[in-house]
Amino acid sequence: MADFLEIALIITSAGLIASVILQSKGAGLGGLTGADTGGVFTARRGIERILFWVTIVLSVIFFGLVLAIIVIGR
Repeated sequence: MADFLEIALIITSAGLIASVILQSKGAGLGGLTGADTGGVFTARRGIERILFWVTIVLSVIFFGLVLAIIVIGR
């Protein structure tokens, strides 16, 4: 059981790292290609909103897996 949780933690952490890197600090996905955003705040739409929620879900799963590993390890 502990091995399964550790593998799930590794997969979740890789996904969490990728989703955080893709968010590109307020620049939107256009910032990855060098597009100018103009510095104006806009609402998250489409893929940006999905990526935002995926990051939140992955962080909650990551936290739960870490707590489960700690509890099982005792």
